[in-house]
Amino acid sequence: MPRYVVTVKTERKPEDVFDYLSDLRNFAEWDPGVDEVELVSGTAGGGDAVYDVTVNGSIRLRYEVTEFTPGHRAKVIADNGRFRSVDVITVERAADGSLATYDAELTFSGRMGGLSFLLTPVFNRIGDKAGEGLRSALGGSFIDA
Repeated sequence: MPRYVVTVKTERKPEDVFDYLSDLRNFAEWDPGVDEVELVSGTAGGGDAVYDVTVNGSIRLRYEVTEFTPGHRAKVIADNGRFRSVDVITVERAADGSLATYDAELTFSGRMGGLSFLLTPVFNRIGDKAGEGLRSALGGSFIDA
């Protein structure tokens, strides 16, 4: 199963970093593959939020928050019938700021699930661009997870 994990160390306060990352409307600011994000229901950045995310001009994924620990962790899942994305955002306090980890898994849905390994090279390229955007948006640096 294709997985991409990036951890960024930043001097920003953990609460600010979590608020920024847990509001998926900010995806388009740091992930160059995301064209548009719309809050469909719930509270932006909250445990009840549902978002429509458009990527690469035509693929729409509906992300729903499935787990939420305020200020620390959010898990969002999207499945459009062809792809399933499971993304986990974790923010931890560090001595001089915070550590933000974005952990994403992408698989084909349904009968195509067994071929998900074919997504790995493309997902890694997409992840590298998103990771660089995240590092830049948070004004931080990469660390080994």
